[in-house]
Amino acid sequence: MPVPWITSFRIPLSTLVSYIPVVATVLTCFFSVILARATLRYVEATDKGLALAREEFEREWSPDLHIKLERVSPTEVKLIVTNLAKSSVLLQLLQLRKLSHAVPFERCRLNDPLVGGLTWTQEMGRRILACTGKDFEGPIAASMTFYAAGRMFRTDWFRSNIQVRDGRILTLEPSNMPARRVRAIERKGQERRREFVQDVTADVAPNKLDTKPDEDFFVAGA
Repeated sequence: MPVPWITSFRIPLSTLVSYIPVVATVLTCFFSVILARATLRYVEATDKGLALAREEFEREWSPDLHIKLERVSPTEVKLIVTNLAKSSVLLQLLQLRKLSHAVPFERCRLNDPLVGGLTWTQEMGRRILACTGKDFEGPIAASMTFYAAGRMFRTDWFRSNIQVRDGRILTLEPSNMPARRVRAIERKGQERRREFVQDVTADVAPNKLDTKPDEDFFVAGA
C-alpha cells in the first residue's frame, strides 16, 4: 500500500482530543440511564414492600370481633365474643333479633373492655328466650357495637339456628359467618357517645368537687 495513501487516513491529535468530551458525555448518559432504571426498580420494590407492610399492619390492628352463641342447658345460652385483633375495644351495645324482624328485639347496654386476643362471655338465656318466645324454630342474629381507637364500630349480624319448644332450647348451632367485617359508625357531635358510654366511677365519685370559680380542668373522654 502506498505510503501517501496511508498517511491520508491519519487523524490529527487535536481532533482526537476534541472527541474525548463527546465520548465521555455519551458514556455518562448511558450509565445515567442504567442507574435511573435501577433506581426506578428499587422504588417499585420499596413501594410494594411498604404496601404489604401497611396491609399487614391494618389486618392485625384493625378491630374485628367474632360472636358465637353456645347452648349450655335447655334454659341457658352463653354468648362468647372474641377479639380477633391486637387492639383493645370497649363493648357498648349488644343487639339480638330474629331475621324475620327488621328491628332488633333485644338490646343490652354494656361498658366492658375486651383486650385483643381474649374473649368475653355472658349468660343470655333469658334474653334469647324473650326474643324467640316459647315456641320458635329458625335463625336468630347477634351484633355488637363497640369503641376502638376513639371511633365507634358495629359488627355484622352473626346468625345461628335455634329450636325452642315450651320455653326450652333444644338446639342452637351457628349457621354462617358474616360477609362483611366491622363498619365504622358516623356520629354527629358528642350526644351519641354519651348515649352508649357509662361512667363506671359515677357511683363512687363525690357529687360535688371543691373547685375554684376560675380553675380550669379537663374532662376525660369529652
